[in-house]
Amino acid sequence: MIILLYRGYVRKSPLVNFSKIWYYATIMGVCMAGTQASEGITFPQELLSFIDEWKVKPGSLIMILHRVQETFGYISRPAAEQLSRLVGIPLARIYGVITFYHFFKTTKPGKHKISVCLGTACYLKGAQDLIDETRSLLGLEPGGVTQDGQFSVDPVRCVGCCGLAPVLTVGNDTFGKLTKDMLPGIIAKYQNV
Repeated sequence: MIILLYRGYVRKSPLVNFSKIWYYATIMGVCMAGTQASEGITFPQELLSFIDEWKVKPGSLIMILHRVQETFGYISRPAAEQLSRLVGIPLARIYGVITFYHFFKTTKPGKHKISVCLGTACYLKGAQDLIDETRSLLGLEPGGVTQDGQFSVDPVRCVGCCGLAPVLTVGNDTFGKLTKDMLPGIIAKYQNV
């Protein structure tokens, strides 16, 4: 079977095993160029300038991914595909980095991102209970977002406020020395914002 790639569309021919070729082409990043999925995203000029400046420097992929996530709140498939074309790095390598590092998100977070510290001090003072209670109050599964798109809850490794353990952040606001009883009040503060 022979595969013809034209503007992101794949045509099959019975001369070559299609599934093996598609697998290898996808792993190598060959099939990502020109797909329809990436046509719906537009990188702002500031981001494009940043990418142009840094793409030629060795080891800059993580820095560029941070900037993409800062711009959009997460790294969507279309954003990863466009970045792949802009920097000349295979999509599989970009996804390898995105999925290896816990910081990068591939799904859109809630408007109010709740992060619960699971560093040693916070963990020992009950941070896991705070995560479980917050998810319970909001009706969320791990990695989920509330139906109205307002809240998401994620564990983080360290917030850097060990003296206030356990610590939770909502956006740029930090709450320390928390108990489960304090969570409904914190959530209510952001529900009408």
